[in-house]
This record gives sequence, C-alpha cells and structure tokens, in this order.
Amino acid sequence: MTHQSPNGDALRCAAHERDDAARTCQAGVLHVLDDTPENLLARVATGDQRAFDALYDQMAPLIYNVVLRVLRDPAQSEEVTQEVFIEIWRHAGRFDCDRASARTWTLTIAHRRGVDRVRSEQASRDLTERIAREASPEPVPGPADAMSRQIDQGRAADALSTLSAPQREVIELAYYDGLTHNEIANRLRIPLGTVKTRVRDGLTRLRRRVGFER
Repeated sequence: MTHQSPNGDALRCAAHERDDAARTCQAGVLHVLDDTPENLLARVATGDQRAFDALYDQMAPLIYNVVLRVLRDPAQSEEVTQEVFIEIWRHAGRFDCDRASARTWTLTIAHRRGVDRVRSEQASRDLTERIAREASPEPVPGPADAMSRQIDQGRAADALSTLSAPQREVIELAYYDGLTHNEIANRLRIPLGTVKTRVRDGLTRLRRRVGFER
C-alpha cells in the first residue's frame, strides 16, 4: 500500500480528540485516550501500520455488518470489507472531522462499496442473459436470422477468447454447463470467493468487449 503524507484536517481532528481526552480524570489520574477512530485515522494518513491494524480491529465488525445488510452474501461481504479497508488506507488523509465522525465516514464508504457490488452483479446477470440469448439457436430461422445469429455467436466466442484461462474456465462452467458457484469451487478445488472473483472479473471484461462498458 502507498503511504500518504499527513493531512491537516485529519491531524487537527486528532488534536481535538487528545484535548478532549486530556480533560477526563479518574481518581486524580490523567488519562489520554489515543485510540479513538478519529485519532487512528489521522495516524493512518501518515502511513502508520499499527494504527491501521487498531482501526481494523475496531471497525471491521461494523463495516462487515453494513456490507452484509446490502449484499446478503457472507463471502462477498468479506471481500468488500477488505476493499473498504484498502480504500481507507489509501484515502485516510481525506477524512475531515468537521464534516462527519470517523465512524460515519468509514461506514459510508462501506455502504457505497456494497451498493457498487450489487450494481456490478446485476450488470453481470444482464450480460449473462444476453450471451445466453445470443448462444441459443432459434427455431427454423430464415436466412437473415441465421446470419445475424452467426455474427452474434461469433462476437460471444471472440469475447470469451480475451479472458484469462481461469476466468474463461469458471464462466464456461457457470453459463454453459450450468454449475453453481459452489459446484465450481468443489470441482476445481478452489475457494468459493476465488470462483466469484473470477466470474465477476471475467464478466466485467466481457461487458467491455461486447460494448456494455467503455
């Protein structure tokens, strides 16, 4: 991961947290709390790996639960949670405590990532349906219909040829052999999350190839 230089807003937030903590005393002993999410984010912005680990321990369960409510899929939710923390590491310097708390900022990222994954999955399903339609023969086609279908099938085959071997393998098993993701994972003896990632990345490339995305 790339370390970023300290951000003034994040460091100011950390200073505020320390000032507030310094005013709390118990039995005459001064306690300075330096593990608040705001303070940890400020330290993460400087590239502090230990602060990042501490922030992960504090926020991972909350972030996972937010993502799970959106996706309803534990395996994908774990993947997206990791993506959220990668974004936090890279962009901690953008946090501004004057606009939101650290908890709100991180959970907003989590919700957005979850929604993005849902949209990606829907786009993948739409592409799958189109490829299936293009690959399915029509009953008693006329000459013009046969020519159009041949062109569409050629485009689908050409698009599949651009995928990596692992991506093409799982997509063919899923959409031509009709296997579920779990069945593919068992057949290939690879983790379920790996199957889903290969399918998702492969379909993303197919969408771009056949003109759904640029």
